[in-house]
Amino acid sequence: MKACLLRSPDAVEKHPLEFAEVPVPASSGDQVLVRVHACGVCRTDLHVVEGELPPRKSPVIPGHQVVGTIEQVGPSAARFRVGARVGVAWLHRTCGTCEFCRSGRENLCDAAEFTGYTVDGGYAEYILASEAFLYPLPEDFGDLQAAPLLCAGIIGFRCLRISGIQAGGTLGLYGFGAAAHVAIQVARHWGVNVFALTRDPRHQQLARDLGAAWAGPATQEPPDKLDAAIIFAPAGELVPAALNALKKGGVVVLGGIHMSVIPALDYRLVYDERVIRSVANNTRKDGEDFLRTAAEIPIRPQVQIFPLREANAALDALKHDAIQGAAVLQAI
Repeated sequence: MKACLLRSPDAVEKHPLEFAEVPVPASSGDQVLVRVHACGVCRTDLHVVEGELPPRKSPVIPGHQVVGTIEQVGPSAARFRVGARVGVAWLHRTCGTCEFCRSGRENLCDAAEFTGYTVDGGYAEYILASEAFLYPLPEDFGDLQAAPLLCAGIIGFRCLRISGIQAGGTLGLYGFGAAAHVAIQVARHWGVNVFALTRDPRHQQLARDLGAAWAGPATQEPPDKLDAAIIFAPAGELVPAALNALKKGGVVVLGGIHMSVIPALDYRLVYDERVIRSVANNTRKDGEDFLRTAAEIPIRPQVQIFPLREANAALDALKHDAIQGAAVLQAI
């Protein structure tokens, strides 16, 4: 099969992904073999490829927003039939026995494995997945539109939940890439007033098109104080700005897996019971609840399509804010 291999992390401008021929893996145990139709390109992939996340497997095939059909099932896999269309997301497997798994917080599992990071991912024609961690996909979403829902969508949904935002409240979204352009559609469906804070005028316009009441650069204070803010951009310097824009008792949610250094904070920014919370991974329930919500709204992701062999170009475009909405690799 064809796959994009990362042998050693490097800047995407140097095209570190090698488009190569590798053996098709075989399913065993509770694993299934999925024929990849599409794979979303996530900023987490960029952090893996450029080494901002420490390497855990080498070589590794990145990618964790996979849509495809099951071609082979392991001997103990019985949840899906061959030919079923499924989604493969970031959380590949958890131990099921640690204190976090037992308390419904499998996203914090001590022994979790992650698609496209600790195990091979979806920048390929085939992928092995753990049957219990697959998602059946709403029929209304085509393969290319479904792919960004599997991380950008799920993580954005978890961020919204943790923010505590309610109908009639005001939410700030810092950075307006794949996750934010899905999250705003959920927030507007919930009756939330949204401000988008992003440096690119094209992204500001997309935010307005999707229902933002205001859009402007993150260096500018929004027109009203925020009940909550979500920072999707991996920029630590946005944390003080978001805190400064909050009402008393407001929440700033950090939605990325990696962020540059957060500057020293003046205590006045966190006084009045303001809260900073991070989001780490997601639970399967997050994914199930989000996909059900996405179908009800329905969410309409905006995608930019790249052939599988052009994964380096897709990541380069993502790094330089050249993607409107979400980038998706098309395997077939």
